[in-house]
Amino acid sequence: MTASDQNTQTISLKDYGITHENIHYQLSPAELQSITVAKDMGVETSNGTLAVNTGEFTGRSPMDRFIVKDDITDDKIWWGPINIPFTADKFDALYNKVISYLNEKEIFVRDSYACADSDYKLNIRVINEYPWSNMFAYNMFLRPTEKELENFSPEWTVINAPGFMAIPDEDGTRQHNFAILNFTKKIALIGGTGYTGEIKKGIFSALNFILPVDKNTLPMHCSSNVGKDGDTAIFFGLSGTGKTTLSTDPNRELIGDDEHGWTSKNTVFNFEGGCYAKVINLSQEQEPEIHGAIKPGAILENVVLNDKGNVDFADTSITQNTRVSYPIYHIDNIRQPSIGENVKNIFFLTADAFGVLPPISKLTPSQAAYHFISGYTAKVAGTEAGVVEPVPSFSACFGAPFMPLHPAKYAEMLSKKMKETGVSVWLVNTGWTGGPYGVGTRMKLKYTRAMISAALNGDLGLYSYDKYHIHSVFGVAQPRECPGVPTSVLSPRSTWNNDEKYYSTAFKLTNAFRENFKKFESYASEEIRRGGPQRYGF
Repeated sequence: MTASDQNTQTISLKDYGITHENIHYQLSPAELQSITVAKDMGVETSNGTLAVNTGEFTGRSPMDRFIVKDDITDDKIWWGPINIPFTADKFDALYNKVISYLNEKEIFVRDSYACADSDYKLNIRVINEYPWSNMFAYNMFLRPTEKELENFSPEWTVINAPGFMAIPDEDGTRQHNFAILNFTKKIALIGGTGYTGEIKKGIFSALNFILPVDKNTLPMHCSSNVGKDGDTAIFFGLSGTGKTTLSTDPNRELIGDDEHGWTSKNTVFNFEGGCYAKVINLSQEQEPEIHGAIKPGAILENVVLNDKGNVDFADTSITQNTRVSYPIYHIDNIRQPSIGENVKNIFFLTADAFGVLPPISKLTPSQAAYHFISGYTAKVAGTEAGVVEPVPSFSACFGAPFMPLHPAKYAEMLSKKMKETGVSVWLVNTGWTGGPYGVGTRMKLKYTRAMISAALNGDLGLYSYDKYHIHSVFGVAQPRECPGVPTSVLSPRSTWNNDEKYYSTAFKLTNAFRENFKKFESYASEEIRRGGPQRYGF
């Protein structure tokens, strides 16, 4: 189907309350990019990639994410500051206001789906106010064939109106922006924010409820790849810890970079059809695959261009959360379809700004469950107002903002799968070494890659006293040697050259782990509780 053929397709949205016909359906990325530039909503870089500014919001707004509390969700959702309840009548009233707003706007519609495994396929219709938001949906969701579109019936709908501003006192929101999930009506309603990540995370959050409850499948905020022998690796980690970078490996086929399901068949499938990578300090030398994916069809968000249209990836004057979205086929070495089998290794990635965690360590099942529930990384000075030294940051299951159920449910499912498969679990510190942020240095990417390759290849060997050292504070097993990595780097204490400062900082972090875990203790077994740090002070 050519772009001109696509342009002639029509669709009715009257079932949603949208009655006008100023609707563009299933436009090609090239058409959407052309419209975006013509409307002065974006520019093209020197190589023809679209660059847009998402406006007021350059990241998600977790405090403005709501779930409608109704018969489906009432007794299942883990209600609280992460999953904030919203009433059904307020949703209906706000929905009607958004639809009235969209009835005055040009609209861009895309039918797509999530979940590469056909047994779990979820048809999605995305209704956008902006053309580049619709192009993002093309990049990030899976793309139906012409035949699949003939009788396409959406199960979930994303309605995205960045220009609509809610009135909190009238609409029940916290401020003018919002992202609301309604499981009864199967709608993700998004307004007041142009940040495209809200679109994909809305569907991810929905699947994080649907898959465990209805499909006995573990949803995961992770990246994944597969080796030449068919072994699958999973990489958990929060933003900035290296999920996309480390899973995009020239020697392994990429399954996906952010959202996956682990089935009862012991297969792993990608939810998405694209990648959404951070590009802060991106270089062709360090990350050639991601750098090469930035070409026409990709969308750069909130980057700074010079007068020649070249991107300055080091410029964070708009935000540190600069991003690129691209369809997964922009990466050469991909798994088709995006499904892996035979899970052998799981990596928990953390950017430890305290510089006290080993660069790689092997976890026992109880430690794995503890660290999964904890979901640790750290904020560094300068990333947020008032942050002047490293601050521990915990996000349960490495994705709490997207997890509607209690974290113990996901941890229980992961523990069960670990025992069934005998998978090896590793804690990898992609953060600092030789001291905390501001004193030490960031772990070299080449060392982290070498450690992960050694784990994948079996070069770190089975646990034994002569090959591993048990960390005296965290209780994890750190290897004594690793091909391609200086021995001194493997011991965080030795990189500090000051034992007293090292241990006092390590105990500061273990106390933070303990305080964070208090809210999970009543749900966690004694075995899981024993998986935490071994010591909390001198």
